[in-house]
Amino acid sequence: MLAVLSACGGPEPESKIQGYDGAPVTQIFVDKSDRKMYLLNGKTILRGYDIDLGNQPVGHKQFEGDGKTPEGMYFITHRNPNSAYHLSLGVSYPSAADMSHAMSFRQRAGGDIMIHGRGPYGNSVDKRDWTAGCIAVTDAEMEEIFAMVNPGVPIVIRP
Repeated sequence: MLAVLSACGGPEPESKIQGYDGAPVTQIFVDKSDRKMYLLNGKTILRGYDIDLGNQPVGHKQFEGDGKTPEGMYFITHRNPNSAYHLSLGVSYPSAADMSHAMSFRQRAGGDIMIHGRGPYGNSVDKRDWTAGCIAVTDAEMEEIFAMVNPGVPIVIRP
């Protein structure tokens, strides 16, 4: 009886998961130097966003903990609706070449690179380029991106 009463106790919280019925995103393009990310359908820009990067944003991510955002071509691997950073999309870093390079220095390449929102932690930080190597946007923007981008979409990250 308690479960029934609590279920009727008020309005449902608004979902952070949106729907999207526009043109499919066929590629994500990130320009690290301009701090911009674009969702593309072919050569058409569907949306553009200002971004934050890793706390050491210049250069390609080479090792775990270096604070850099990777550069190169990767793919979206998965969607995480339960991210500590509101919502997130996994990026396929490290590649085999990234791992081989790091191992040649007896280091780990790192991983768990995401496109994500700010979440409580990001909203409490008052500086640019605050992530451990991820690409961050606002929570509201991440809701839109999460709805538009599916696993398998390529992401090109340029210096």
